[in-house]
Amino acid sequence: MTRIASVTVAPPESLEADLLLVGCFEGEAPEVDALEEGVRGAVERLAGRSGWRGREEQAAQTETGPGGMVISLNGLGARRELTWAKLARWLFQAPEISRLTGARRLAFLLPAHAETTGGEAAERITRTLALTGYRYDRYLNQARERERPERIAVIPPAGQEGAFQSALATSLPLAEAVAYSRDLANSPPNEANPAWMEERARELGAERGFEVTVLDQEELARRGMGGLLAVGSASSTPPRLVRLTWGTGGPRVALVGKGVTFDSGGISIKPAADMDEMKFDKSGACSVLGAARAIADLELPVRLSVYVPLAENLLDGNSYRPGDIVRCYNGKTVEITNTDAEGRMILADAMAWAVEDGTDTLIEYSTLTGACVVALGHQAAGLFTPDDKLANDLLAAAGESGERLWRLPLYPEYLEEMKGSHADLKNSAGRWGGACTAAAFLSQFVGDVRSWAHLDIAGVAYLGNDQDGKKKGATGYGIPTTIAWLRRLVA
Repeated sequence: MTRIASVTVAPPESLEADLLLVGCFEGEAPEVDALEEGVRGAVERLAGRSGWRGREEQAAQTETGPGGMVISLNGLGARRELTWAKLARWLFQAPEISRLTGARRLAFLLPAHAETTGGEAAERITRTLALTGYRYDRYLNQARERERPERIAVIPPAGQEGAFQSALATSLPLAEAVAYSRDLANSPPNEANPAWMEERARELGAERGFEVTVLDQEELARRGMGGLLAVGSASSTPPRLVRLTWGTGGPRVALVGKGVTFDSGGISIKPAADMDEMKFDKSGACSVLGAARAIADLELPVRLSVYVPLAENLLDGNSYRPGDIVRCYNGKTVEITNTDAEGRMILADAMAWAVEDGTDTLIEYSTLTGACVVALGHQAAGLFTPDDKLANDLLAAAGESGERLWRLPLYPEYLEEMKGSHADLKNSAGRWGGACTAAAFLSQFVGDVRSWAHLDIAGVAYLGNDQDGKKKGATGYGIPTTIAWLRRLVA
């Protein structure tokens, strides 16, 4: 399933491509000195046309000759206003260009800029270009191969060739891991139930050398993992909790990912509109499995434990109910006020197990609240942690990877709102500050681990529609940030 475009760093003087895309800043001449003379002349003629300004999204095309390479001069806007988001939007045009022109071999000529210079930029760019080849097309009878680029050459700014060549060793395995995560998250709920996700985790363990432990329904009950059992009680596929461990040296890191394979909301049922997107409620689990794959492929020196709680939140006569009181793995009791606040219930048991196993740092990923989407939209994930150093490190890693992360508060008052009337906690405090009260709830399951963080990825884990050149579906959010953070940690 997992397919990415082949990305290479190309010598400009002997370029082999069907289509060359040249980035040019507004009011500036294109930077084409390194190109072969005929190609350079064609680009300069385009730039000399009346009306060419290099404005953002302005484009002009020509051919080098009959049957020869097509050249597309693309405006990037004012140099001072270029951001990674704008540059990525241009790079993401590759699939649409392939679809419209039939060109399968593309090349991008990058102008010199802070966003195209250095190892971090090189990794962002080459990973993004590789992922332009991704499609989830397992269920298409005729996979639209002509709509994806087959090979993409990147021509870095002068002097950056080494940085881009070195970047491929990290960016391509990382792109493969993101594509793997997207495949899992995009898989439909009639296939990707808890049993199927367990199988995928076992396969990953066998392929990459992870030790895999699975707690089935009976073992969950024996251990008193009432949160996971309650959420999965109405499904014909029982819940389970999967742990993967890897590595013998370095810092101890636990990654926990929410794996609700389909979320109907339970008795507190969701509206019908867009309920099909609730197959993406397993995106946190998919991200930590993708991160595990990347960590193994890059051989990062960490002692890694990955925890994947898996359940379907459905409804029948066995459903857990508003008013129920559930006991979680660490002994805390939770009064159920909303069965659609289910993610925190399965995470409670998984996080408590991770703490019991022992870890230096715990990072948890979940499509946890609509409130976080209201706060941040689809542009950033919410970050909650009491540890300022961990917050700064994760924010720096997100900036390095090109993902967006925004820190939100964990005030004591949010926890007060989560206190139950007849139990230690309740699982929902209502509408206001919902992302923050949910994070406060999770804080009760980390024991003495201070270095922990909750990433609410609800707004960025998937796209409901094509956006800025990116295709509808799962994004694999969080994997690049996690790898950037771990590389900093073990440097």
